[in-house]
Amino acid sequence: MNTNHKKEFLFFSIMICIALLLAACGNNDSASDSESTDHAGSAEKTEVKLDSEMGEVTIPSGAERVIAPFHEDALLALGVTPVAKWAIGESLQFHLEDKLQDVPKLEWTLPLEQVLSHEPDLIILENNMENYEGTYEDYNKIAPTYVMTKETTGDWRKQIEVFGQLLGKEKEAEEALAGFEDLVADAGKQLEVAIGDETIAAIWVIGGQFFVFEKDRHSADVLYSEVGLHYPSFVEALGEATPEWNPISLEKLSELDADHVFLLAAEGEEGIETLENSKVWKNIPAAQNDQVYVLEDASSWTNKGFTASAKTIDAVLDTLVK
Repeated sequence: MNTNHKKEFLFFSIMICIALLLAACGNNDSASDSESTDHAGSAEKTEVKLDSEMGEVTIPSGAERVIAPFHEDALLALGVTPVAKWAIGESLQFHLEDKLQDVPKLEWTLPLEQVLSHEPDLIILENNMENYEGTYEDYNKIAPTYVMTKETTGDWRKQIEVFGQLLGKEKEAEEALAGFEDLVADAGKQLEVAIGDETIAAIWVIGGQFFVFEKDRHSADVLYSEVGLHYPSFVEALGEATPEWNPISLEKLSELDADHVFLLAAEGEEGIETLENSKVWKNIPAAQNDQVYVLEDASSWTNKGFTASAKTIDAVLDTLVK
C-alpha cells in the first residue's frame, strides 16, 4: 500500500471513529432524554391535583390504606377495601357487611387516636367536619387528607369519580358507573313488563313508627327517577325529602293509594303487628290485593350509594319480577 493510500485509509478510519462516537453520544442523549421523560411521567402518576373543600390540593396517588368514613360504598365500587369502617357504637352500614365484616370499626366522630391506630396513608372526609373530633390539620398530620366538596359529599357517583382519581383507579370508576347504568336500564325494562304503570311506595317501620319514603329519599330516588317506577299521589303530596324525616300516623296511612307497598322492618318489629291488626291498613289497595311485601333488611333502602342502590333495585326485582 503506498503512502497516499495509507493516509486516505487513516483519514477514513478516523472519520468513521468520530462518526461512531458522535452516534453513540447521540444515542446516550436520547436515552437520557427518554429516561427523563419516563421519570417525569412516573412523577406525574404519583400525585394528583384536585379541587377540595380546602381549595386545590395535591394528594399522593395510589394509596393502599384508605379511610373514608361513611363512604366505604364508593371505595368498594372501585374494588378497594378500607382499613376501617364507619360505626356509631354497634350501628353499621349493614348492607356493606358482606364485604366489610372483617374490617375494624372506626367511631363516627373519628377520634384521632383511633384514626392513627389504623395507619392510613389516605384519609377522605366529608365537607362538613363539625362532627369530627379533630381538625383538618390534625388528620393531615396523620396522613394526606382529602376533604370532599359539598357536591361530592352529596353525590355518590361523583365520589366514585373523585376516589378513582385519588387512587389511580379511573378505569375502575368508569367501569363501575357504566355497569350501574346497565343495571338500571335492564331493571327498568323488566319492571315495565312486570307491573307496567302500577305505583309503588316504601315504608320504613321502626320503633312502632312508620316513615314513608319521599320520591327523593335515599334509594327511593334511584327507583323513581332512574329505574322509572311510578309513585302514588300520596308520595307526590309528601314533596321533597327534608333533613328531618317525620313519621306518618296510622290514620294518615289509610290514604296510601299505592298498588304495591314495601315494608322495611326488622324481624319482630312491633309496627308490623300493628298494621296486621289494623282495619284501616287492611283497606288500602295494596293490602286488599295482597301486594304488601315485608323485607327485613332496610339498610340498603335507607342509604345512598353504588351498593345501596344496586341492592335496593335487586330487592324490587326479586319481589315483583316472577
